[in-house]
Amino acid sequence: SGGPLINSSGQLLGINTAIYSASGTSSGVGFALPSDMVSGIVDQLIRFGRVTRPILGISFAPDGALDQLGLGGVLVLDAREGGPAWRAGVRSTSRDESGRLILGDIIIELAGEQIQDSSDLYRTLDKLTVGDTVELKLIRGVDKVTTNIELDDVKDMKPPTPSTVVVPLRTKKPPGAPY
Repeated sequence: SGGPLINSSGQLLGINTAIYSASGTSSGVGFALPSDMVSGIVDQLIRFGRVTRPILGISFAPDGALDQLGLGGVLVLDAREGGPAWRAGVRSTSRDESGRLILGDIIIELAGEQIQDSSDLYRTLDKLTVGDTVELKLIRGVDKVTTNIELDDVKDMKPPTPSTVVVPLRTKKPPGAPY
């Protein structure tokens, strides 16, 4: 496999990357990268010598977490210190003095694209470029908040430090414990 995927008019549709063949021959189902994705990658290779990926600098809850609350979007568990979301004032999930969970911001829109789940977030980020400053819409408690965020390159993100986010764990009470 490999090489251009063209239509009958000679227009580039994509680049062939792999083939699935039950028989082991060169016939079967082919897979290709779309030409618009390839052109973005080629541009990045020429300009930077590598592929760049824009990031928000967050970790987020699995999609099912918000489904249980009847909400759409992406729940921010942690906005990494110094990262794009942290600089934009995005709030992480935390606990109060009593140990109650305080939900972080919920991303509902990025660069004008509705965000219902993590797939929408990744799809939108794939359309953007490192260094872009885009509008980010959030739900914070009962309020809708709009801020601007400048996207960083994944390689510029510092390694994580021990998280301040407290993940809820269910533990058994030790024998003889008063509570």
